[in-house]
Amino acid sequence: MNKNLLVTGGAGFIGANFVHYWLAKHPDDKVVVLDALTYAGNQASLNTVAQHPAFTFIKGDICDTNLVEELIEQHQIDTLVHFAAESHVDRSITGPDAFIETNIIGTYSLLKAAKKKWIDEPKANGQSPKSHRFHHVSTDEVYGTLSAEDPAFTEETAYAPNSPYSASKAASDHLVRAYHHTYGLQVTTSNCSNNYGPYHFPEKLIPLIITNILQNNPLPVYGDGQQIRDWLYVEDHARGIELVLQKGQVGENYNIGGHNEWANIDIVKLVCSLVDKAFAEDSSLAERFSSAQSAMQQNSASLITFVDDRPGHDRRYAIDATKTNAELGYQPAESFESGIKKTLHWYLNNENWWRPLL
Repeated sequence: MNKNLLVTGGAGFIGANFVHYWLAKHPDDKVVVLDALTYAGNQASLNTVAQHPAFTFIKGDICDTNLVEELIEQHQIDTLVHFAAESHVDRSITGPDAFIETNIIGTYSLLKAAKKKWIDEPKANGQSPKSHRFHHVSTDEVYGTLSAEDPAFTEETAYAPNSPYSASKAASDHLVRAYHHTYGLQVTTSNCSNNYGPYHFPEKLIPLIITNILQNNPLPVYGDGQQIRDWLYVEDHARGIELVLQKGQVGENYNIGGHNEWANIDIVKLVCSLVDKAFAEDSSLAERFSSAQSAMQQNSASLITFVDDRPGHDRRYAIDATKTNAELGYQPAESFESGIKKTLHWYLNNENWWRPLL
């Protein structure tokens, strides 16, 4: 049966990629995007689907419970996929208020609206609750940090968030769980590792390094650069969510990872080498990005600049996706080598998207 999806934060990085993926795979499903278009939300990320007959964009705040109720009613929403979140750890350290408001209060607002429209109103009319799914997109950061010797995070790992960002996401995860166990809301949650790919706001590591090289700007690396992250190509994340929606058990959490651990400094050096190689192979790039040419001449890795580590910086994240692999048949389609090349190619060819954001 066709689905009617409400995708919150659908103009953000992961949300926009999910919308592209879903409409390509399920063109007969209705997709309604709700996004407040804060700094990290960019409606231009949805330009290629804007004319799709099954697509609707609504500018609005997830904290506006009445608006969410209206959208669920008007578009007969049966599946809510919740991406909307403040997500940059650095910003959460200097200004945590927005993270509490969006990630906790916003999630609560969505849960209230979903419960009212899918459970409470049908019951009040003597009907059974409507068939529905509330899928909550979370992060591996809720689990805290790992040492080099620790096993990867599983769904059974105790929560131990260390930043205002991860604490706010942990709180939202618990609210989603509570609405299932207390009220019977049909929920699933996925916790993913670090995503990369197209439409990524250039404050995050990989797009920051690419765009800084192209402007001949320093490449800041926190501390010693040995912080380790598990990297997941964003379209593989979208496929993982698709499998959770199709096969996942209600009330369960699923880890979605890339089986791909890299130290930050190694990521930076790899991106430098790939950009240098791209310039060497394509002479037109030097004309398009003249400011980057001087960086190429001296080797772009020379732009690496170590800066003071951020407070409470988690040392290592790693996702164990055994449950998701076994129960849902999930495996990443992209290797890191193929995914990072696709990502670089996208940024080199979409300057008109990222340049206005700087």
